[in-house]
Amino acid sequence: MSDGNTLPSDAGTVIVGAGIVGCNLAYQLTELGRDDVVVVDQGPMPTTGGSSTHAPGIMFQTAESKELSKFANYSRQLYSQLEGRDGQQAYNETGGIEVARSEERMAFLQRRVEHATAWGIPDPQLLTPEEVTDHLPLVDESQILGGYYSPTDGQVSGVVACDALAREAMDRGATFVPHTRTEDVEVVDGSVESVVTERGTIDCDEVVVATNIWARQLGEKLGVHLPVTPVEHQYTMTESLDELADSAVDVTDHPLFEGYENVSGEKAKRLLVGPDRPILRDQDNAMYYRNHGDSYGIGSYNHEPIVPDPQELGGNDPDGEQGSVHEFTEYHMENPTHPDRPHKAPRRAADELLPATAGKDLEFKYNGMFAESPNGLPVMGPVQELDGLWTAAAIWVTHAGGAAKALAEWMENGVPRLPDGPIDLAHCDVNRFDDHEGSWDFARDIGGEEYRIVYNIMHPKWVWEGKQRDIRRTPMYHSHEEYGAELWASAGWEEPQWFESNADLVERYGDRIPDRNGWEGKYWSPIEGAEHLHVREHVGLHDMTAFNKMEVVGPEAGEFVQRLCTNDMDLDVGQVRYTLMCNEAGGVRADITVTRTDDDRYLLLTTGREVGNNHVAWVREQAPEGAVVNDVTSSLAAMVCTGPDARNVLSKIADADLSDDAFPFFTSQQFYVKNVPVTALRVSYAGELGWELYTPAEYGETLWEHVLEAGEEYDIRPYGNGALDSLRIEKGFRLWGEDLHTEHNPYEAGLGFAVDLDTDFVGKEAVAAAAAGDDIRHEVAVLTLDDPEATILDDRPVLDPATDDPIGYVHSAEYGYSVGACVAYTYLPPEFADPGTDVEVLYEGEKYAATVREEPLI
Repeated sequence: MSDGNTLPSDAGTVIVGAGIVGCNLAYQLTELGRDDVVVVDQGPMPTTGGSSTHAPGIMFQTAESKELSKFANYSRQLYSQLEGRDGQQAYNETGGIEVARSEERMAFLQRRVEHATAWGIPDPQLLTPEEVTDHLPLVDESQILGGYYSPTDGQVSGVVACDALAREAMDRGATFVPHTRTEDVEVVDGSVESVVTERGTIDCDEVVVATNIWARQLGEKLGVHLPVTPVEHQYTMTESLDELADSAVDVTDHPLFEGYENVSGEKAKRLLVGPDRPILRDQDNAMYYRNHGDSYGIGSYNHEPIVPDPQELGGNDPDGEQGSVHEFTEYHMENPTHPDRPHKAPRRAADELLPATAGKDLEFKYNGMFAESPNGLPVMGPVQELDGLWTAAAIWVTHAGGAAKALAEWMENGVPRLPDGPIDLAHCDVNRFDDHEGSWDFARDIGGEEYRIVYNIMHPKWVWEGKQRDIRRTPMYHSHEEYGAELWASAGWEEPQWFESNADLVERYGDRIPDRNGWEGKYWSPIEGAEHLHVREHVGLHDMTAFNKMEVVGPEAGEFVQRLCTNDMDLDVGQVRYTLMCNEAGGVRADITVTRTDDDRYLLLTTGREVGNNHVAWVREQAPEGAVVNDVTSSLAAMVCTGPDARNVLSKIADADLSDDAFPFFTSQQFYVKNVPVTALRVSYAGELGWELYTPAEYGETLWEHVLEAGEEYDIRPYGNGALDSLRIEKGFRLWGEDLHTEHNPYEAGLGFAVDLDTDFVGKEAVAAAAAGDDIRHEVAVLTLDDPEATILDDRPVLDPATDDPIGYVHSAEYGYSVGACVAYTYLPPEFADPGTDVEVLYEGEKYAATVREEPLI
């Protein structure tokens, strides 16, 4: 690596941070042909002193998140190709075992198998206690009920991997500059101009913030409030154990040892030793383990969250610890302080599971820091506030290879990709956050909560409960409370999932609402089904204020909207059109309805929910000078009155003719509802007769009350998101971020009707190729379960019944109360996507027969 004597005066890309993320990114960018990459770090290299230096490097690949699992799988493959300076493969493929101490955890491990199968992790297995101890003889099998085994899990030293990645990047032209603290990024007219370091300035076109726990510090200097939270967890290493004597290794002659010891002290002699047996996780006690030669490493998340102030984080102390390590807090190891695990101290849990560690000294021990985000996923991508500024933070060693590969493709070719195709990163995108999430108050609390739940069994519908709630309230919030709404937080909004005031409807419709007694029954109420059926048969009112709304205004607005959208957008004022936005590779960036509200004014509506801010950022990025993009989500209250009686209700209070002739489908008009001005669209995401009503936020509550009052004689009911999701899925309406995303083009998604190839739009070349059948790898398929009483949840594998081979996974699923079956959307190879094809879904250990159907179902 560079000796640090020369600081380049210019570069194409400067990566700030030479930990595992920065080194991976330099490797990937240079592999794609860039030779003007400079990496700067405040510490020495490759032992920079960040999380990569102190991390034990365990790599469990399987996660509920597809993104994390695919990142980990790619990382494992990449690290297996790297050669350390000692001539050995960087990755230790020992296998990984997660054990269960409870029946609830055993059910979780079955889900592990299903997620691994869905995401392509090789050969996932459930083990008996005896099989666990066949792999790990030191485990007390009387303490466990079984385990999950992933044979290709393992361990990589962050230091060894960083060194190997950096060497290859430098061979391809990258420059690494250690001992150089970044002080600022200079910006001119909203674009990155240069990086200011303590040793001089580097002019550049792009800057990537890959500083992990320090990312918030640099972001604040630039006015970019990154919700990246440093948190502490504990890691210890025992004295030598007689039971591991045959595994003892001396690494003091390793080429990297001296530099490692200079930063990490004596513990380098343990950290640099790879395991020779499976890595181990005991999530019931929030603990993990791996051997370091003849010592066992004990990692603990089993304590109350410890969240340091990011503004107080320093660098490496020449006479003390590395910058990402704090003094070990003995109390947290010897006492039960975790809010959800109050009965057993971490040390006791370790000694029970691994009796060989009982009574042994913990030779090395420290509190090591890593970074969390509000949803536990990376914070990566181009920052909308500043051209040329990118982030790559809150990324673990486990995922860094895949995340860097996707980011490098994004930077170089415009679309994140892995070797097997595009990967949608909406839930990882730095632009997904709302303004409140940038506050330290929010980031501190939710970062700590993410730490708390990191090893908890979390339901996919679970939402934050105790902290950072009631941040964003729609104008109808007080009415929702009056009607007993079950409020769930989404992007800070308090949104109704169902209304307890509708409990009487369960008696009316109960024979059409199957019970849910298992995992699928958590965070569910039969009221959702009753609300669904009431909307289908009568009328309902839904608060859709939280849906993302954009207004495009200006002399170039029409031309710009056409450039954004795949459909023909030559609209008359008052026309509404469903269309798509695609990225450069033809992947569906969003599905939206566009209304031309005036000559130079358009309203764009999307169901983005928690990822909707990505749409706003992307549209703004594309905008020419003659078109202004305003996010009007918060300034407009929105609701939809829908169902067979919707016209009867609204006709009582609207000063407009709502007949089919006067107000056709997919048109818009402006009128008054009593004394409230509204813009009304004749569309409905529920798939019934209906009108979406938009009004300035201050009128929202009054408008809601007007509609409810007018609908009393028709038994109008408010309904929540639970009913809406089941209503829309029966009608075949897509939900972006679930059954529609950038990994599929419009023709794979069954939305070719929303494409007009006679127009010009972003991604047209790729979309045209797909229209010709050149890029159809999968096709959307709607399934119904053959058992009318059964319900499943998302993210489970779809199987070929003849072979049991996975052929896809469930993107979204809800019970269809009108069709009388659970409905699931998936993408399958074309030969499996024909209506009438039999498939199976593996869910909670059972195979459910399902059939591909024609859409829409109703």
